[in-house]
Amino acid sequence: MKFEGTAAVVTGGASGLGAATARALAAAGAKVALFDLNADKGEALAAELGGVFCKVDVRSDAEVDAGFEKARAAHGQERILVNCAGVGNAFKTASRDKATGEIKAFPAAAFDWVIQVNLVGTFRCIAKAAAGMLTLEPDEGGERGAIVNTASAAAEDGQIGQAAYSASKAGIVGMTLPIARDLSGEGIRINTILPGLFDTPLLGALPDHVRGALAATVPFPKRLGNPVDYASLAMEMLRNPYFNGEDVRLDGAIRMAPR
Repeated sequence: MKFEGTAAVVTGGASGLGAATARALAAAGAKVALFDLNADKGEALAAELGGVFCKVDVRSDAEVDAGFEKARAAHGQERILVNCAGVGNAFKTASRDKATGEIKAFPAAAFDWVIQVNLVGTFRCIAKAAAGMLTLEPDEGGERGAIVNTASAAAEDGQIGQAAYSASKAGIVGMTLPIARDLSGEGIRINTILPGLFDTPLLGALPDHVRGALAATVPFPKRLGNPVDYASLAMEMLRNPYFNGEDVRLDGAIRMAPR
């Protein structure tokens, strides 16, 4: 996949992993559209990159459709989609309050919220982008498009309280190969990255001593992942025409403990 002059859409593109990938794509000459809910950060980054910002909730068919319409009006049909939009929460499946003894079950609405954003939202963007890519002529390598998804190391070794998050990310891993097979006859590739502990806004809110303790658990290098590390692998997945249907951990060899 060539980047120069190619239209790309990055969901969750206003910050963290998405912003780093958007910057890498723009530096390589791609025309980048950012899907995100944070209009202030999204508009600022789009201006920096000479791209376009689309306020999109990936749970909404109408908003995703409108986002693609705006992006395509500005840059043409995208050949690249990178899915970084995601959320998380922490609830035990069932738990007992230590102070009161009250027993609580994981709220189904809280579970569904994570699934709808992370899993269904990712699939929604994949399906709509792929449908658009089918309108394109293949390039000289026979490609119409390439897609990168974001799962998590939690898809394989989720921690206490991560049932919803782990399920959503495991779902992304589980659908990668079937989607690659679905789209193989049309020259569209798809791969998924499973990041470990990354220095994103979520972890950025933690105290320095907690961040340091987390970094020390990584075998090597003993640091949190940098969004640039993610962007580097995403770019290779997009660039390399033989990279297809794969799920790759990017985690410094960490395997998550129960808590």
